[in-house]
Amino acid sequence: MLPNNCKILLYNKVVDMRKSIDGLSIIVSDVMHLNPSDGSIYIFSNRKYDKLKMLYWDKNGFTLFYKRLEKERFKIPNLLSTRSITHDQLRWLFDGLDIDKIIGFKSLKYTAFY
Repeated sequence: MLPNNCKILLYNKVVDMRKSIDGLSIIVSDVMHLNPSDGSIYIFSNRKYDKLKMLYWDKNGFTLFYKRLEKERFKIPNLLSTRSITHDQLRWLFDGLDIDKIIGFKSLKYTAFY
């Protein structure tokens, strides 16, 4: 359902999780000064970091994903501004991992082979 090539933005302030699609899209447009229907995924968290919402425009309408943890907390990095993350980091975030502490192999690009 989510494309592999879209931009993912983690919002740097806590959000009232009672906000739904309209409230979150207003944050994207009026506070972040971005277009909520540009095909990016926007991620929002609450103060206790036990809830995440993802807002995504899918061709002809918004999709809202909501995850509430029963006992644990998401490891949200301290952000000075809205941050772009990768699809791997999004998966790690939802798995409860600290995305700033995970370091994988570097991507290699070769032009010549044996």
